[in-house]
Amino acid sequence: MDDLSLNIDVGEYVAIIGSNGSGKSTLARHLNALLIPAEGEVLINGRSTKDPEAIREIRSTVGMVFQNPENQLIASTVEEDIAFGPENLGVPPEEIGRRIEESLQAVGMLDYRHRLLHELSGGQKQRIAIAGILAMRPRCLVLDEPTAMLDPGGRSDVLRIIEELNQQGITIILITHFMEEAARAERIIVLERGRIRKDDCPRKILYDTELLDSCGLASPPIVKLSHLLRHKGVSVGDVIDVEEMVNALCQYR
Repeated sequence: MDDLSLNIDVGEYVAIIGSNGSGKSTLARHLNALLIPAEGEVLINGRSTKDPEAIREIRSTVGMVFQNPENQLIASTVEEDIAFGPENLGVPPEEIGRRIEESLQAVGMLDYRHRLLHELSGGQKQRIAIAGILAMRPRCLVLDEPTAMLDPGGRSDVLRIIEELNQQGITIILITHFMEEAARAERIIVLERGRIRKDDCPRKILYDTELLDSCGLASPPIVKLSHLLRHKGVSVGDVIDVEEMVNALCQYR
């Protein structure tokens, strides 16, 4: 990180993008004190990650979901794995039971409560990893490339869950290299060599081709199609998803 300064408000849905080595994962690990800054300060809900007495509160506030769910699943069954976090927080057993049910319900996996983890698909395991974090009642969820190892169906399921959690008031910080995923956020932060190149709404980021090219990032397919149509004399505006494209084309005369 180099001279990086930003604020993320409660309830926001922020995507962080950048090429390999831009600092995305490093930033993510600073947000729940897995890394401590050598200079400067990271404040989570007013508490500094440099304060040893604040670490427990910070990690309860900010939950982390990593790229490979296998790195977060430690038990043999779904129920045992989700119970692990609350147990370490000293949550009473009866409350843990409620949290297991509510967390599995949130990710659409309640019917898998007693299943063995090794029987699940990659997308299902990622849902369980998210449920395990939700059981600890975080106010913010940081997801570091959570769909990178999933097939299109698994990716779609995880993104839908992320959006539903945000609608429930959980702050979402999504680190991704899929530009179409970033387009679904309210705000995109572009990192390059540990610095913020641009921090703006998706439409302004994704149509800034000069910025994306200079950062080694590719425009999403929908944006490329919009540019192609414009060159052919068909203006559909700065659309950023399939639904917007369809509506624009249906209204075009």
